[in-house]
Amino acid sequence: MKKWLTLLMALALAAPLAQAQDKPAARPGHTEITWDELVPADWDPLKQFKDMNFGVLSDADPRAAEMLKKMREVWDNAPVNNKMDGRAIRIPGYIVPLEEGKNGMTEFLLVPYFGACIHSPPPPANQIIHVKPKSPAKGFKSMDTVWVDGTLRTLRSDTFMGVSSYRMEAVGIERYVEKPAK
Repeated sequence: MKKWLTLLMALALAAPLAQAQDKPAARPGHTEITWDELVPADWDPLKQFKDMNFGVLSDADPRAAEMLKKMREVWDNAPVNNKMDGRAIRIPGYIVPLEEGKNGMTEFLLVPYFGACIHSPPPPANQIIHVKPKSPAKGFKSMDTVWVDGTLRTLRSDTFMGVSSYRMEAVGIERYVEKPAK
């Protein structure tokens, strides 16, 4: 599939996790948020690309490569929502491991949709949280769905898996469990 199309589809198809499951309560003092709250209200990640006719470009087209490069630059420098800095939050997402050892995962990216940073290009930086658990997270693997509680900071990180605009010291990581079918 075309790289640029994969990038656009991933952003467009990202579904909020919090709507379809039995949620454990947030830790005292932590407020549950959605991924949309991390994005400034006036920022449109596709604004600069609205006039592009993606249907006529192939991956081999130099214009597609230039457009993908420009999109990465815009998304890697996505603005943060400064109102989120220092907030104690709870958010669901998917794990992209960065560092792990025999005691568990010591660093990971939290992303809003399955496959981000691994099977598809990374989302905008304001849709990636660089998580450093207070103690190593045990029993989790790549793309596991989790709830993460911690204090959010607007701090940019550039990792081998993607650029993040936020960092969190996680005080709690729990499995995300879907509601049983009725």
